[in-house]
Amino acid sequence: MSGTPSTGDSRPTIQRNSLREQIAGALREEMMAGRLAAGRNFTVKEIAELYGVSATPAREALVDLAAQGLLRAEHHRGFTVPEYTWDDFLEIFEARTLLTDSAFRQLGTRANGYDWGRLPSLRRRAEAAARASRAGQLDVLVGCDLRFWQEAAALLDNRRISGYLDWLRVQSWMFAAPYLREADDLRGVCWDRHTELVDRIEARDLAGAHRMVNEYNLFTVELLARLSGQPLDSVSVLPLLRAPVQAAGPAASAPSEALLPPGQQVPSASSVREVREVKEVGLGLVPLPRFVPPGRFGRPLLPGNGEPAPGR
Repeated sequence: MSGTPSTGDSRPTIQRNSLREQIAGALREEMMAGRLAAGRNFTVKEIAELYGVSATPAREALVDLAAQGLLRAEHHRGFTVPEYTWDDFLEIFEARTLLTDSAFRQLGTRANGYDWGRLPSLRRRAEAAARASRAGQLDVLVGCDLRFWQEAAALLDNRRISGYLDWLRVQSWMFAAPYLREADDLRGVCWDRHTELVDRIEARDLAGAHRMVNEYNLFTVELLARLSGQPLDSVSVLPLLRAPVQAAGPAASAPSEALLPPGQQVPSASSVREVREVKEVGLGLVPLPRFVPPGRFGRPLLPGNGEPAPGR
């Protein structure tokens, strides 16, 4: 599709119980997959007609996306999809890398409240994302990968960190998708080792999971630098991603007790599933929070009317 929201049978079905969120979610996936290109402009009326809803939920959805920095509100012109430059991506990627690395290091020093009953769901999402990646189906991969990382982020047991990471990943996809869509064949380009990360988590191998996420981030930035023709020496966090990861505590190679449910002992080495090292990594993104603090990519709202303030 070229620059317009999906139509026909491929258009997401909008349910009547949560129009605002579902319209915003549908448009977000369009932008993340590169089907709504940078510079595309549309009005509230156009979106309302496209999804068969009234103007109110359409406007609310667009205002939400604009407040999150994913759309630009333009006076008398509707809303425009922003263009993310390499410099924008570097800021996004650095924030994402520093936050993820810090969260993993802190996770190893405190009790974790992760609900281990979520593992079957996490594995199902991992398998779906891996299948889409191996098939090279970008449109399918966006949704599957998005839901996988949403579920995986629960490991951090911090909704604010998870929400901010979601927001950063959405912007990463918006930068990356146009370059990926130019590829003739995406098979083997994007990460298909989602289940291996689940293996690490299931084995309570905190250092292994941390290392895999760092490798994933490293390959992501190397891939996008290559596709966009940008220099890697502009990426300030490369040393952090390339540094060895050590588990917290005296036994660096043992599964982390911080990841164990209350009352459960660390499994023996023979019970820990062997996982091969990650060699290819791609992009993974998840839905963003409903609100983000004002900043370069999220503008403050004007008092009283909920509209984004003028700006970038």
